Amino acid sequence: MPFRYRLDKVLNYRMNKRDEQLEVVKLAQMEVLKIENEIEKNNQTISKTSEDMRHAQHIMLEAYDNFLQHLYKVGEELEQKKQEALQKLEEEKLKLVELEKAVKVLEKHKEKKFEEYKEEEKQKEMKMLNEIGSQRHFTNTKNKHEEELEELKQMGIDIDEY
Repeated sequence: MPFRYRLDKVLNYRMNKRDEQLEVVKLAQMEVLKIENEIEKNNQTISKTSEDMRHAQHIMLEAYDNFLQHLYKVGEELEQKKQEALQKLEEEKLKLVELEKAVKVLEKHKEKKFEEYKEEEKQKEMKMLNEIGSQRHFTNTKNKHEEELEELKQMGIDIDEY
């Protein structure tokens, strides 16, 4: 009888949940990278605007200043979004770790049950081999006894007299 793990469906379910959570973690990582790219673009825009401001006419300085203030505010908002995204990423990673643990527990349990199954099969095989050995021994002993009786009969000795 082949090995069947009775909790295979549960194990598969947990593995599917783990894989789904892994995808959620990847999406959260992509979100963090996206925000970091936006921050980098904003910082580049700030640098370019600051550089352009140095060469601008004095009439445009107030407009540059207002625009820089707007960019700084956008930068702060992006940093806040990044912190939120990092926090969400950490939460999703913790969920993934818990799901990994649940899968590993069942995998260890499955391995243990498989080892028990192999041991049981080995015991059954030994029992069967012992039974076969006993039958052969009994048959050999019976045949030997019959041969001895036959020899005695050929010698003219009747065992029934004794």
